[in-house]
Amino acid sequence: MEKKQMKDFMNMYSNLVQRCFNDCVTDFTSKSLLGKEEGCVMRCVDKFLKSSERLGERFQEQNAAMAQQGGMGVGR
Repeated sequence: MEKKQMKDFMNMYSNLVQRCFNDCVTDFTSKSLLGKEEGCVMRCVDKFLKSSERLGERFQEQNAAMAQQGGMGVGR
């Protein structure tokens, strides 16, 4: 299980880097990010992390609701 979790995390991280890079980095004349690119990357990462957190919360809520419904049906 641990190996699968690490693989899933690495895929998520790779997708995040690729998405934010493609959306934000436009100037390749310098080794450093421009101010607007850095701001874009920070907002992109923040939005991704917040949406992932919210998705995880909703998933937990759904699991709890399904477990509760399943538990209620067992006693009948």
